[in-house]
Amino acid sequence: MKRKTLMSWSSGKDSAWALYKLQKNPEIDLAGLFCTVNEKFERVAMHGVRVELLKKQANNIGLPLKIIEIPYPCNNDDYERIMGKFVKRAKNNAIECFAFGDLFLKDIREYREEKLKDSGIEPIFPLWGIPTDTLAKEMIDSGVKTIITCIDPKKIPEEFIGKEFNKDFLQALPAKIDPCGENGEFHSFVFDGPMFKKPIEVIVGEIVHRDNFIFADIKLNSSVGINN
Repeated sequence: MKRKTLMSWSSGKDSAWALYKLQKNPEIDLAGLFCTVNEKFERVAMHGVRVELLKKQANNIGLPLKIIEIPYPCNNDDYERIMGKFVKRAKNNAIECFAFGDLFLKDIREYREEKLKDSGIEPIFPLWGIPTDTLAKEMIDSGVKTIITCIDPKKIPEEFIGKEFNKDFLQALPAKIDPCGENGEFHSFVFDGPMFKKPIEVIVGEIVHRDNFIFADIKLNSSVGINN
């Protein structure tokens, strides 16, 4: 029997690729996406992606989206209280699994496993342990198209903000940087790929320095028809 699953959605490439793996898994019944959003700025936490783009992704994937609003600033107690309520609602709706796009950070995986312990919901990690150089190339070769929306300037040069995640991007990365940015070097927004029914037409807007990070404001391309 298929397991009813929700995908933890960040708007970026890793969650998108994990979703694609689940779309091809005959044992998984994808019931929807969930994403935490900063209620003050109405943007995806850390990625800085506008809610309208988040909704566009869900629409072009063809899955319902649950937006979980978190305050700004948000301490750990508030975050865990909000997420705890969401877990209970999901279980009451017969959700059996939460899927995550984590790659190799054991502390994050252990945190997710601990918070779902005894909840009746199993955490699953479709991309876990895949070498990130292999994973990055696989995503690009399969047609995943991604824009870098946030960087940590202490880890990666500012020149990478707003760039497309492609082979040129990978070749330009400093050797010490993880190809998928798993150590927090960068975050992204996926606008096309095999997990989508059709691409999202976007443009890169203003570059903003905030809270020791640098963000690229990604917007819908208003010159393209509203139905695209």
